[in-house]
Amino acid sequence: MTTPLSTRAPHDLSVQELVQAIADKQVSATELAQHFLDRSQAHANLAAFVDLNAETTLAQAKAADARIAAGTAGALEGLPLAHKDIFVTRDFATTAGSRMLKGYRSPFDATVVSKLAEAGAVTLGKVNCDEFAMGSSNENTAVAAVGSDTVQPVRNPWDTKRIPGGSSGGSAAVVAARLAPAATGTDTGGSIRQPAAFCGITGIKPTYGRASRYGMVAFASSLDQAGPMARSAEDCALLLSAMCGPDPDRDSTSLDAPAENFTRKLNDSIEGLRIGVPKEFFGEGLSDDVRSAVDAALQQYEQLGAKLVPIALPRTELSIPVYYIIAPAEASSNLSRFDGVKFGHRARDYGDLADMYKKTRAEGFGDEVKRRIMIGTYVLSHGYYDAYYLQAQKIRRMIADDFQNAFKECDVIAGPVAPTVAWKIGEKSDDPVANYLTDIFTLSGSLAGLPGMSIPVGFAKSEADKGLPIGMQLLGNYLDEARLLNAAHRFQQATDYHLAKPAGF
Repeated sequence: MTTPLSTRAPHDLSVQELVQAIADKQVSATELAQHFLDRSQAHANLAAFVDLNAETTLAQAKAADARIAAGTAGALEGLPLAHKDIFVTRDFATTAGSRMLKGYRSPFDATVVSKLAEAGAVTLGKVNCDEFAMGSSNENTAVAAVGSDTVQPVRNPWDTKRIPGGSSGGSAAVVAARLAPAATGTDTGGSIRQPAAFCGITGIKPTYGRASRYGMVAFASSLDQAGPMARSAEDCALLLSAMCGPDPDRDSTSLDAPAENFTRKLNDSIEGLRIGVPKEFFGEGLSDDVRSAVDAALQQYEQLGAKLVPIALPRTELSIPVYYIIAPAEASSNLSRFDGVKFGHRARDYGDLADMYKKTRAEGFGDEVKRRIMIGTYVLSHGYYDAYYLQAQKIRRMIADDFQNAFKECDVIAGPVAPTVAWKIGEKSDDPVANYLTDIFTLSGSLAGLPGMSIPVGFAKSEADKGLPIGMQLLGNYLDEARLLNAAHRFQQATDYHLAKPAGF
């Protein structure tokens, strides 16, 4: 480094601090990019990165340095970050964690990627995820990490024998391990919030439609939403400000809501903030570790001047069957494009066209993806559409109505992200339903299209899970991300859970 940044290492600085250090020329974007590239290679045992290209990354960093010298720097100029391998990128391979897209190189960047690049961000590389974002543990990936010939799940840096959560497990792991200051993620049913909680970082899923889905490999189109993952709410606010904005020409589900400066309310008082606490989030199945950490966090909010309000979300339990009808149905439709004709994997030996379709999809898709395609095709089939899919859509509307009734009594809703802390790799691999049940607290917010986030609120104290991070979920009403981020930021100003890092990193 040309000039010492501080007594802290560069990878321990926040997004805000790094952007300021670059602007003040305490460090160049090129030096910073090289620093994080070196760390990524030194900690390859986490199996997080699936594509690194030092030449491309350093070229982007040098271009950032040139813009800084010319006085045309963007809001995130020179900031290195990682992209979930579900966003297509022109300069890096995009696999969506699947054999089906092995070696695929997109001719364009996803809108989220291009928006961050326009703000000056530098791409470190692509990070692993569950195949087509289908999973809660990152164990469904079919792609080997950089430096490895074997496929393995991403490791949780707090305990490398544990899962980092999914599907954005790679994004959460690299941020927690200080291999990247921030990363992009996607959330279909909790895939930003749950891995953020398991890895002790902060992540936010904005209102559905806030961030463009163009260039994001589709899983369930009415649910998928991009969002940032970083160490603090302040960092997430900076990133979200760059990521969001209407994209009507390329994404028909994009909201006609102007881009916002999500940092504008960060330091507002939360005196009198009404925090809804749903009784359905604190029933059977919630571990003592998670319950006590969330209870303590709620008490902290009371000390900060917020008011706790008991509320009811009576259809919470129905969110699991509803989600696992709607999401697979949409996946069945979206993944029909992967047939071996225009791009992606194609079987080598086949008889006719139908045989090529069958063998290509059998070889290219993993077990979980096949499972969801089969479920989705079933519920959309003649004779079952009305009984399953249509009924699920009706209940989805009722779930959204439950939230609107709750927001008449409160400003934000708080509760656990997941019933437990991160479990051991392989512990639930043979039981897909057990994996599905871990999404009980995140699915309803996704079905309603609400903004939601996870913030670190403590660590497990029980002997079996001691020291593992615990997250708390905050849910807001539509387009109310600034208030959510304010509530999270004020909590983080009063606590230091978000500053903790795993040993060895």
